[in-house]
Order: sequence, then C-alpha cells, then structure tokens
Amino acid sequence: MTDNVQVNATEKLSAKEIELNWYNNVYQGDNMKQLTLRAVIMGSFLGAIMSLSNLYIGLKTGWGLGVAITSCILSFTIYKTLMTIFPRIFKTEMSILENNCMQSTATSAGVSTGGTMVSAISAYLIINGSHIPYGILSWWTFFLAALGVFLAVPMKRRMINIEQLKFPSGIATAETLKSLHAKGSEAMTKARFLGAGGAVGAFVAWFRDVGKPFAIPAQLHFPGTISGHAFAKWTISFDMSAVMIAAGAIMGWKAAWSMLAGAALNYFVLAPKMMSLGAIDANVLGYRAIMQWSTWCGASMMVASGLLSFFMQGNMFAGIFGKVKKLFQKNSGQDEGTNPMDRIEVPFSWFFSGIVVSGLACITMLYYFFGTSIWMGIIAVIMTYFLSLVACRATGETDTTPIGAMGKITQLTFGVIAPSNIITNLMTASVTAGAAGSAADLLTDLKSGYVLGANPRKQFIAQFLGIFAGTLVIVPAFYLLVPDASMLGTDKWPAPAAQVWAAVARLMGNGIESLHPAALSGLLWGAVAGIILPLISKFFPKISNYVPSATAVGLAFVIPFFNSLSMFIGAFIALVIEKKLPVIAEKYVIPVSSGVIAGESILGILIALLQAKGIV
Repeated sequence: MTDNVQVNATEKLSAKEIELNWYNNVYQGDNMKQLTLRAVIMGSFLGAIMSLSNLYIGLKTGWGLGVAITSCILSFTIYKTLMTIFPRIFKTEMSILENNCMQSTATSAGVSTGGTMVSAISAYLIINGSHIPYGILSWWTFFLAALGVFLAVPMKRRMINIEQLKFPSGIATAETLKSLHAKGSEAMTKARFLGAGGAVGAFVAWFRDVGKPFAIPAQLHFPGTISGHAFAKWTISFDMSAVMIAAGAIMGWKAAWSMLAGAALNYFVLAPKMMSLGAIDANVLGYRAIMQWSTWCGASMMVASGLLSFFMQGNMFAGIFGKVKKLFQKNSGQDEGTNPMDRIEVPFSWFFSGIVVSGLACITMLYYFFGTSIWMGIIAVIMTYFLSLVACRATGETDTTPIGAMGKITQLTFGVIAPSNIITNLMTASVTAGAAGSAADLLTDLKSGYVLGANPRKQFIAQFLGIFAGTLVIVPAFYLLVPDASMLGTDKWPAPAAQVWAAVARLMGNGIESLHPAALSGLLWGAVAGIILPLISKFFPKISNYVPSATAVGLAFVIPFFNSLSMFIGAFIALVIEKKLPVIAEKYVIPVSSGVIAGESILGILIALLQAKGIV
C-alpha cells in the first residue's frame, strides 16, 4: 500500500512539493542498477515470446493477457537458475529496478506492438482481401507503438506524479517485484501471501480452461430473463476468473461501484429498450450485438469525461507550448535544475522530437499506402493525443484500457469527414487505438517504477527499446498464423475484435447517417453524462464520493456485465477487510491480489501454448 500512503501524505501539497516528497523519500534510481544490457535482453526475449501467445489469444478471443507480472516472475526464476548452473558467468542477480526495467521492455515487446494486429490489421485483411506488404506493416507497427510511447511522456507527471491514479496492474507488478526480492520476516510473509494468491489464480485457470481431473464452468449463469431472453444472453452472469476480482480489490471502491452501476443501467435497462427499438438485433443477442449500440454511448461518455477532466485539472497544453517555445530560445536551459525531477524525467526535447518523427511517419504512411489525405492524417494524429488521454485515464482508474472504444470514436469522426473511404476509416482508427494502447501500457509500467522509486527516464528508454523486439517477432508471426483472409472468421481464428472493426468500417463507409437513430441518441446522451458527472463532483465536493465516475460508468458500457460484477466483488471484499482489519488490509490485500493476477495470467499463457500444440 506504499502508493496509498504516498497519496495521503501529499494530498494537500502543491504539484512541485508532491514530486519533491517522492524524490526525497522514495526515489532510489541513483543508488541501484536499472537500465542494463542484461535487463533489456531478458525483457526483449520474454516479451517476444509472450507476444506470440497474445497474438494467438487475441485472434481466438479478441482479448490479450498482461505481460508485466508474468515477465517479472519468469525473469527472476530464469536468472536464479542461470546463476546456479553458470555461476562464473552469471555472478549476481538482477536488482529490483533492473527487473522493473526488464518488464517495461517485455511489455513493450509483448503488448504494444501486437494489439493492432488482432484488431485493425486483421480487419484490413478482411475488407481488402490481401495482406499489407511486409515492410509497410513492419514500419506501421513500429511507428504506432513509438507514437504511443512518446504521447505518454507529458501524461506521466500529471496522472502518476500529481493525480496519483491507481493503475492497479502497475501496483500489482511493483508488489510482485517487492516479494520476489524480499528480505526479512515481514517481506517473506508478504511473499508467501503473494504465492498463496498465485496458487488460487492458477487453480482457477487450470480447472476452468483444461478441466482435468475435474472441470469448473467458465461462467455461472443466473436464473431469470429480460425481455424474454435469458440473463446469460445479456452477459449477466458470474465469470469464473479471479483476475477481475483481484483487479477490483486493487482498483478501489468508487471506480468499482461506478462500473457496477453503469453495467446495471446498460444491461438491465437501456439495452433491452434498445432491442425493442431495433438498435440491437434480438436474433443474435449477445455481447457483440449489444455492443453495436452501447459502444457508442460508453465511448462518448469516456471521451467527454476524459477531455473535460483534462481541461479542468491540467495545464498540459500551456506547459507543452511553453516548452516548445523554450526549445527555440537560445537560453532555454537557464532555469533547468530548479526541480531535481527534471533530471530524471524524460526531457521535453525527447517528447517533442519523438512526436514529430513518429507522427509525421504515420501521416506519410497513411498518405502513400492507405490513400488518406495529409490533412486527414494530421487530424488522426491530433485526435490520437486526446483519445490517448482518455484511454490512459480509464486505465489509471479501472485497470482496463478501452482501446476499441477509442478506435470507434475515430471511425465515427472519419465516417463524417470521409464517408466513402473504408480503408481511411479503418487505418486512422488504427493510429488512435494502437498509440492509445501503447501509452496506457507505458504509464502502467511507469506506475510500478514510481512505487519502487525507479528512474522514469531509464524506464522510458527500456520501453522504447522493446518496440524493436516486438516488431521483429509479431509481424512475421502474423503472416505465418494468418496466411490469407479466408483464415479469419473461422473456428481456428474467429478474430472477434477484427470482425467488429471491419463491420464498423463498412457501416461508416455509408456515413454517420447509417447509424441507427438510437445509437446517435446514445452518443449524445453519453457525452452529456460524461460532462455532467465530473462537473457535479467539482462544484459539489461534499457529495463527490457519491457521484459515480463517468470514466468507470462509460467503460461498463463497453465490457460485459460479468467483468464489472467481478471487479465490484473484489473491491467490496477489499473494503470490508479495510474496515474490519485495517492493518491486515494495509499489508496483504495488494500482495494477495497481485498473486492471483500473476498465477492466473502465467498459467493462462502456458495453457494457451499447450493447447496450440495439442498437448492439453
């Protein structure tokens, strides 16, 4: 709970005082190895391997598995083994900050470069009927990931240093690393609790996904119907996954009850009403059919709320333009050094150069290879910055990155300004979704570094280096697994995310007027709710704890009900423990939750690989 202590100790301080408090009491990046060759090599290797499992799972389910915690445990285990077998070569174990840097490289390689493959790129293959040429796809993948990495730079100091958003997976990764490197009786106790949580997560994964020697169901269905359809058709069930429950325990109470409230409103009230209006197809009722309406409402709510919060709380625009001006002034470095954080944070010149290069590269490729005009490419990159803000804030509050929802907003925009160009619609959304995912991944990693006292500049370099390893592996793997368009939409590769992206691109090819009137209404009212809820919290602070988070409510509209339910259960359990046993909660809620996430995710990856080989 180090992070919570930090928040409580600094909540009345200025932004600079908050940063100095962390620098003086937590930071240890100058006293310990962090960005080393062995950390980058290990991270690149593990991330490249796990990118293959995420590509496999993404083509199967449309979802991906986390890499950070898994890579930390694997790296620690592998290096301990190498030290035992080759003591003369591997003389010392990695420091905790080296392993943290390693997981940044692994996450970049394993997640940032592959998300667009199972969504926009696969959708392009479905629509166009042929692959993007290998070289073009490689550079496209690289520059999308790089754009996201650089976009995260100005957000880090606002969301992590100042606002101190949770980023639950980042905290879980930090706690996992603390337990792996623990010394002392209390540290060992935390490690044992983490191990117990890992055993629970692994137990659930094995008996649910493999079913040997006995099976547990993937979901528990509740009795009852809505509008003549079973609850399960509305995704109202209990999912037999411990990961979301554990994430809810870390996430916090407000975000969790806000998500459940949003899910109840959507699936019990609004979705049945939309079905009666014809906006949801009753013949194929299920998550995908419901999303045809609710995605628009939830996405507009998150976007409106996220952008309003940005303009209300941050002066990022003024800061960015001020720093751009300084870059072109002769004495721009005169006042540097007044804040020691400037020495360890990513320099603004890196951010500016990276955004210019990667942004121009995306715009150029959109123009030459995908038939998108220069001005539309510029709009896409500008939108990416703002929608990345929304995606990162959602990740910080709820641990779920609404990549698909952010892509849909871009598709909607280009459905208005370029209604007849399906490829432009798809590939501009690919920029937004790919970069937003990369930015959220980096901020989650930086959160773990923040908790551990790492040097953020070195961690950023590790993340950037991981892009190379991920691109080198994920692109050829995609060609091997999906040699042609006929493979997608089959039992082997259902590619559900790609099917949705392709369907929306075709829909938007006829212009925004092709949307069902109820979807257009959802867009409007979602935006209104996204504005009103933050304003109520701001102007009536005494009741702000009782006002739902608009970001969390909007997210509940774009994920199944059972995910919101699981997160609520986890947060409720944590709340009860905090009230009844505050000392126990302070010490062990996060280690146990982190262990559950690690155990289920690691075994989930292993099972996916074994099933791919036909072993289980």
